[in-house]
Amino acid sequence: MKRIVLIRHGESIWNKKNIFTGWTDVKLSKKGIKEAKNAGKLLKKNNFTFNYAYTSFLKRAIHTLWEILYKLDLVWIKTKKTWKLNERHYGNLQGLNKEKTSKKYGKEKVLQWRRSYTIKPPQITYEDKKFPGNEIKYKKLNKEEIPLGESLLDTYNRVIPYWKNKIIPKINKNLSIIIVAHGNSLRALIKYLDKISDEKIIKLNIPTGIPLIYEFKNDLKVKNKFYLK
Repeated sequence: MKRIVLIRHGESIWNKKNIFTGWTDVKLSKKGIKEAKNAGKLLKKNNFTFNYAYTSFLKRAIHTLWEILYKLDLVWIKTKKTWKLNERHYGNLQGLNKEKTSKKYGKEKVLQWRRSYTIKPPQITYEDKKFPGNEIKYKKLNKEEIPLGESLLDTYNRVIPYWKNKIIPKINKNLSIIIVAHGNSLRALIKYLDKISDEKIIKLNIPTGIPLIYEFKNDLKVKNKFYLK
């Protein structure tokens, strides 16, 4: 049976403070570290093992994966880090408190920026000090590849080609794979896997630190999915 495990990183310090994070590289909170360790314990209890892992360029996902692999005694397995699995870039919203932003712009507008499929948040500029191209981990990318602010559709358009071109070939080799990523990069993937409409995706929320299992038929159509609890 072909299957993958998807996990949204544990709670970050900005999740705790209710701040738009996006590509800002913040660490896990104490609760987030505990969530990551608990995810590892849960996977071990249910006899999961892996021989390949994917994660983003952001430390909250990387550190979550580390904690899980440590609990499973699998720190040695091959791990691929890619910016294609980064969180959705929240543009000029990054660093702002969500509640205060809702009071300023209205709950409906902020909900659209946060959850809708096609609407982008306010953009940053290439000259902005928050532009990711200023960070060494993105130096190999062309400037035009780096987002200034993304809709979920933009995130989908980088996650799904990576899924099809890089991850599916590994699944077809019967590798056991874990993907630790972010709320919106995983929403994009789940939208594709579950064929969720543009309208209904706004309601999808993914909890932090809980393994989500997908089981596939031989043709890689979804056979079953469930959270491990």
